Amino acid sequence: MIWVWSKLSGVKWMDAWEERFYGNENAVISLLKGGTRLRVEVYNETEEEAEKLQEYWGGSVRKIVSEDWVAKSAVVKPPLKIRDEIVVTMEGDGPKLEELRTEFKDRLVISVPPEMAFGTGDHPTTANCLRLLVDEAKGRKKQEWSFLDLGTGSGLLAIAARHLGAGPIEAVDYDEAAIRVAVRNCERNGLSLTDNQALVEVGDVFEWEPSRRADVLIANLFSDVLIAAMPRIGKWLADDGTVILSGILTEQWPAVRDAAAKEGLQFGEPIVRGKWTTAQGCRK
Repeated sequence: MIWVWSKLSGVKWMDAWEERFYGNENAVISLLKGGTRLRVEVYNETEEEAEKLQEYWGGSVRKIVSEDWVAKSAVVKPPLKIRDEIVVTMEGDGPKLEELRTEFKDRLVISVPPEMAFGTGDHPTTANCLRLLVDEAKGRKKQEWSFLDLGTGSGLLAIAARHLGAGPIEAVDYDEAAIRVAVRNCERNGLSLTDNQALVEVGDVFEWEPSRRADVLIANLFSDVLIAAMPRIGKWLADDGTVILSGILTEQWPAVRDAAAKEGLQFGEPIVRGKWTTAQGCRK
């Protein structure tokens, strides 16, 4: 069986829903007749996964006859090249992945197949985080640095951080299905979860606590979640740490920036790609 979580929403929230479930081939957003409302649906492998979405976002859950929604809808897009360090591909295990690893033998090729979790790398919010992460890591090559990933989704940023020299790493997402995908991706890409290289676990940003303050903290979350969680984000960032915020619609950036300023965080000129803003900052 397949379990479907669905929720009705105002059309003004379409961008936010698209960003949250971008890369999730089991998510469908439909504009309803009249143009003022939309329906968000996410197809889940288990009832528990659907109920978790319901618990977090409201809405309803129903059971339907099973279909392989990922196999039916997944489209493998061209690889994403990040600086001279990383190539992100949706190819899973197989000859095409090996061909990419041969072609880009001087870079890390990260395999993140389309699954039921956000973060295949091609969305502007994730791609910008990766670019800033690569740049930040270059300035930390001669030192140890810890990494915290809030809203890890597919685990892509945690995998990249480890390759770039981070350790220890902590990554968290409220979505149990996303964490299962993240764990698979970590194992697929050689990031060990059994020898203290990384901790990847389910957690609500408003209840979960990291084991340490982070030298580099990335939060790729809804703007309203970022604003509400900013006191915790500020507390979790090391005194000389770097924070990267993403998942922000451009018109919402001033409110996020102001919330961050109240916690002593300041930012340079943000990166704007289409509707989305990503910003890198530190303590004042």
